[in-house]
Amino acid sequence: MDDTRTLLDIEKHPNTEVQKNQVRTLEEWQKKWVDRNITFHQEQGHQLLKKYLDTFLKGESGLRIFFPLCGKAVEMKWFADQGHSVVGVEISELAIRDFFTEQNLSYSEEPIMEIPGAKVFKSSSGNISLYCCNIFDLPRANVGKFDRIWDRASFVAVNPGDRERYADIMMSLARKGFRYLLSVVSYDPTKHAGPPFYVPEAEVKSLFGSVCNSQCLEKVDIFEERHKSWGIDYLIEKLYLLTEK
Repeated sequence: MDDTRTLLDIEKHPNTEVQKNQVRTLEEWQKKWVDRNITFHQEQGHQLLKKYLDTFLKGESGLRIFFPLCGKAVEMKWFADQGHSVVGVEISELAIRDFFTEQNLSYSEEPIMEIPGAKVFKSSSGNISLYCCNIFDLPRANVGKFDRIWDRASFVAVNPGDRERYADIMMSLARKGFRYLLSVVSYDPTKHAGPPFYVPEAEVKSLFGSVCNSQCLEKVDIFEERHKSWGIDYLIEKLYLLTEK
């Protein structure tokens, strides 16, 4: 990255609408798991979540924590081991089975009667439930409300045209007094079609601002050599804390 440019400077793009019609199908996401094209998965967990864990949890116990588009995120077991209840949603059954296998957790599975073809996978301990379905169908399963939402590699993976619907679902699942950590990325969207999709700060505020206070906790340069193949020369991750107004 050119050191003469600040993080603020490089977030200003002439065409933030360039990705608005981009679409990735559920089948494409499922194929990524089959092909093991899952560079978005973080085996050691997310460093910013570790850094802001106290900000997220606020010392509370027995929380219900939601992981949208959870994949096989290792943090789900972290929270379960701390006595919290974890619920995730993921379109790839392979990802869900991988999670339980890799974390050495026994589990059961059962159909979700409200959503034809969908299943829920539950740890034998009872405090991890992963729903295998389209996230936009999840409210039909009556999953209840959540104290915390950890949104990493989810909002940035949703098709840009679906973001408003996605935000509405997140807010419908949030319990009074919620804390929502939202990770988004910034790069030049004219050079890479996504995903992950570029999310300008103005869109975070427009989608969540009517019901949430938003605070950008940190901006981090996460550009790696592999990202050069995307045609970009910088990649910034921004972590927002959303709380109830």
